Amino acid sequence: MKKIPLLLILTFCCLVGLAQKKKKRVPKKPISFMATQMTAGRVQTAIKEKGTTIANLLSKNDIKADNLDIFLRGFKKEQKLELWAKNKEANTYKLIKIYDFCATSGVLGPKRRSGDRQIPEGFYNVNFFNPWSNYHLSFRIDYPNKSDLKFADQLNPGDNIFIHGHCVTIGCIPVGDDAIQEVYLMAIKAKASGQNIPVHIFPSKMDTNGYAALQSEYSSNPTLLDFWANLKTGYDAFDKGNVLPNVLVDGNGNQVARNLYGINLLMRDVDEDSYYYVYNGHADVTALIDADTGKILDLMAKNRKLYKP
Repeated sequence: MKKIPLLLILTFCCLVGLAQKKKKRVPKKPISFMATQMTAGRVQTAIKEKGTTIANLLSKNDIKADNLDIFLRGFKKEQKLELWAKNKEANTYKLIKIYDFCATSGVLGPKRRSGDRQIPEGFYNVNFFNPWSNYHLSFRIDYPNKSDLKFADQLNPGDNIFIHGHCVTIGCIPVGDDAIQEVYLMAIKAKASGQNIPVHIFPSKMDTNGYAALQSEYSSNPTLLDFWANLKTGYDAFDKGNVLPNVLVDGNGNQVARNLYGINLLMRDVDEDSYYYVYNGHADVTALIDADTGKILDLMAKNRKLYKP
């Protein structure tokens, strides 16, 4: 029998020992959105200075901070930002507070290219929070949306539109440092509760008098009036009962909004035509909408031909 070299035996023993001592890697838990926000000194300061104010605003309206949805609505002519809120299970929003823009830029009308200094107009959602902003605290809306991309400069439509502190702007909505602390705290609470926060921006109030004023002042600009007519569908739909409408983009790139009692949207092609199906929480189809025109074709699944699997 051949003798096994001592060096080989020692090497083998060392490898076995290392294998036994090697610990299993424990995956690190992802840091939550709110935990990340809380690492920022400005958020901590906002809580110290505005936490009680926010708690009182919510309590006064019977809204729970850990079960919160919010909605922001801006008006460029009036330079106002409305903050609405509700409990998640509720259908209707309550007006919580109105903030002033402390600066503005551009003119009435949509944003169409980078550098035009325009505040966008349309239906958006918040897609980024910056607690280390150069403008105290800020959060970004998802301009350009699908409709903007249809009409804006194809090479450089612009981006990075924020609601923020300080009082300077070249297309964002500044509300000042004091106000942004309140709005930001509400927004991160809603985000932490799982909400995709909606933000609607209008040229002005679009009630009867406000819309008539726009039609009169801009009567020579039919393209702009057509654009605003589509935005008015969202204004009217919400004002009917403070229920957030479903927003669709039709085949021409126009945004249209409807009060539809469903929580999910699905686009499908049937016989070479495209439709939006609106579903409620029980997976029942509650409405059918033409994807090209935005017109409601059918309610409560009456037209069975179009609902085939």
